[in-house]
Amino acid sequence: MNPNLNQLQPYPFQKLRQLFEGVTRNTAFNPIELQIGEPKHATPDFIRQALIDNLGGLSAYPTTLGTSTLRNSIAAWIKQRFNLPEINPDTEIIPVNGSREALFSFAQAVVDTSAAHPVVVCPNPFYQIYEGAALLAGATPYFINTLPDNRFKLDFSQLSDDVWSRTQLIYVCSPNNPTGGVMTLQEWRELFALSDRYGFVVAADECYSEIYFDEANPPLGALDAAQQLGRSGFPRLVVFNSLSKRSNVPGLRSGFAAGDAKLLEKFLLYRTYHGSAMSPVAQAASAVAWNDAAHVVQNRRLYAQKFSDAIALLSDATAVQMPDAGFYLWLKTLISDTEFTKRLYQDYNVTVLPGSYLARDAHGINPGKNYVRIALVASPQECIEAMNRIKNLMTHLG
Repeated sequence: MNPNLNQLQPYPFQKLRQLFEGVTRNTAFNPIELQIGEPKHATPDFIRQALIDNLGGLSAYPTTLGTSTLRNSIAAWIKQRFNLPEINPDTEIIPVNGSREALFSFAQAVVDTSAAHPVVVCPNPFYQIYEGAALLAGATPYFINTLPDNRFKLDFSQLSDDVWSRTQLIYVCSPNNPTGGVMTLQEWRELFALSDRYGFVVAADECYSEIYFDEANPPLGALDAAQQLGRSGFPRLVVFNSLSKRSNVPGLRSGFAAGDAKLLEKFLLYRTYHGSAMSPVAQAASAVAWNDAAHVVQNRRLYAQKFSDAIALLSDATAVQMPDAGFYLWLKTLISDTEFTKRLYQDYNVTVLPGSYLARDAHGINPGKNYVRIALVASPQECIEAMNRIKNLMTHLG
């Protein structure tokens, strides 16, 4: 077996199951599950109907590059959403089976193990796929801690020149999972300058880009930043996005990679052998989803209301910060994050995720320690009930 498999850590939800072993829930409360970032809003009917209408596609093998209809719909959405004058649907876009599989497989295509001690850089806390992708590609992950004293911004100075010189790939997540931070144009300028200096590739995970709270101010995206900074052709930049959160279709497994055509040409070659073409049925439904904006606006309204309610309820008991975007509350606990999670599960039947499970010890600390990630994915009523229970626990601890 691949010896790098032995370097993989247990996934956060496996750790959570172990944390809860032997713990009895308080059944006086109905269970509320807020630990997983799985959208629970209803899938729009028109997307369901598109699947039904295109079941004939099951009789054909898909191509890895996907249909021109899907790529053109993605291109039209990217241009409108990220203020681009043009993006080539034939060379700068590849449909993928959800951002997760593409974020993982991208490292397998990018990392050159013939180089000495290759490095993949990740934010910390982080989506665990980044670390696993780095390890299985034969690279060493290095972490940049995102901390509350500067609103969880990336501080690139945490890594030495030696590490940057060996870096081949960096994962960034904006809006960030779990902190909700959005990278500024200045942060993108700094990151692109490092990429120019050291030659590494930037993988921008933007799967939360459409969950935000001000319709007039959507989060800045990497392609938009590159365009503003005059980076024609998006050199060494590939962006990953998904319909899962935007359109409440996590089971559709549909997203895209977009950016540097030279990188995507090689990534397409890898994917052709990897066998990761999207089903024609899913492609047809995806095209109609990308073409519609009304359902996404309504989706954001639901999240905005849930965040408004949550902040109002919790602010009486603890310091709570509204994220820039995304659907997570990154909440500081008054006791250890694991003990808080266990107490909340045991006494109030609410499940959240300890922040330390989403991070690693780096630069002397675990930046997820004494935080919990709360995914506001349940119904508005359930979220209000959960916030009241969390408030009661916070008040009791205080």
